Amino acid sequence: MSQTCDVLIIGGGVVGCMVARFLSQYDQKIILIEKEADVGMGASSANSAIIHAGHDPLPGTLKAAMNTRANPMWDTVAAELSVPFERRGSYVVASRPEQMARLEELLQRARQNGVPGAVILTGDELRTREPALSPEACGALFTPCAGLIDTLLISLAAAENALQNGVQILLETAFEDFLFEGRRIVGVRTNRGEIRCRWVVNAAGLFSDEVMHKAGVRPDFRITPRRGEYCILDQAETSIHNVLFPVPSEVSKGILVLASLHGNTLVGPDSQLVAEKDNEDITPQGMEEIWNGAAQLVPSLNPRHVIATFAGLRATGNASTPGLDYHHDFIIEIPAEVQGLVNLGGIESPGLTAAPAIAERVIELLRDAGEKLTPRKDWNPIRTPRPRFRELSRAEQAALIAKDPRYGRVICRCELVTEGEIVAELHGPIPARTYDAIKRRTWLGTGRCLGSFDMPRVVQIMAQELGVSPIEITKRGVGSNFLTRPTKAVEE
Repeated sequence: MSQTCDVLIIGGGVVGCMVARFLSQYDQKIILIEKEADVGMGASSANSAIIHAGHDPLPGTLKAAMNTRANPMWDTVAAELSVPFERRGSYVVASRPEQMARLEELLQRARQNGVPGAVILTGDELRTREPALSPEACGALFTPCAGLIDTLLISLAAAENALQNGVQILLETAFEDFLFEGRRIVGVRTNRGEIRCRWVVNAAGLFSDEVMHKAGVRPDFRITPRRGEYCILDQAETSIHNVLFPVPSEVSKGILVLASLHGNTLVGPDSQLVAEKDNEDITPQGMEEIWNGAAQLVPSLNPRHVIATFAGLRATGNASTPGLDYHHDFIIEIPAEVQGLVNLGGIESPGLTAAPAIAERVIELLRDAGEKLTPRKDWNPIRTPRPRFRELSRAEQAALIAKDPRYGRVICRCELVTEGEIVAELHGPIPARTYDAIKRRTWLGTGRCLGSFDMPRVVQIMAQELGVSPIEITKRGVGSNFLTRPTKAVEE
């Protein structure tokens, strides 16, 4: 493979995909490379799915600026991309009277950051909104502009919209090194060959430090993954309606109890520094910390109602904020050491929230560097989603089945996902090629049975539609095959 483009983006998480989508407004040839089998497989798929209000970041930091700039953008972005999004607000709950002073500090921080509508509620006011809350809760900071989004869908939706506007997306394409002419970056080398370009955007998430070091930039910057473990509760057994934070510590927002747009309740995450950038282990210590923290907010939660656990990794960096005694800020820059690089690093929470603002900032940096960005007259911001059977009326379901009988065959009973939906995603704009890719697109396999009912049938459908052996079907990519051989091939 040998290609050329104007802008090459390294990384297909929510930030990289949002940068691609926003840049597709301009007359540029853009390529996005992602080393995994699908977009949004890293930190973008394992987080709390919150669009943060902006009361937490320290005023004067890039985190604060990008958070509060991006928050109001999400109504438009989510609507254009057809991604479920609700502004439910969030509550930072004081469990002891002495924590009320901390709420006042956070209220002042919210006002400094420009967060609209932030108020402090009494414990009684709070319990009228969330009856399951602990009777010990004595007050909360409420920020009405916080929201919940479908975190599994947003990276894909942004990438699909970028694709329909001319961006080329190369999956299973891993960055290996830069190509230089003097101090100017003129391309990258990947596992699939070289790609020549005039600009590279480093949106590599957990690996952004390694990418910038290849360019000779910020040699002292390091990403130290911070693992957060979560539990998902059966929606039939537990129903929380709000986003509940404890009073935060210096290193973490604490153990949350929060609703999801799919009806489940989540608890977590803990916050543990780990050495490996693929360490998504679930640990007894993490689970104990989660439940101890969650019980302080909602004592009635029962671990017996857990249907799934997962862990995500945050790209915690050691970048300092100029003029402030503050570390772990975002890096958003065109570094002086080389030409042709837009460097994004340390994009941990609130990175999901900040993604559209970061994308706009990348465009501003390119303009400031003299890049001519001519708007495209044919740019289309609207992504048209495939039908979700469970969201349709009876009449709409009947019409869809009449058009394609596969929509009448339910494959995932828990989430009411049909064969027609699976087939549509296998042949979608960015085709699903793994079981988890279908899960991210349809919510298949996320209910009480966790795919134990649907998995054999899904493997069969995938093999048939993709024209491969069932043995080749994987959960998430290379090395995660469901099957090793046909049963009848087992020797006596």
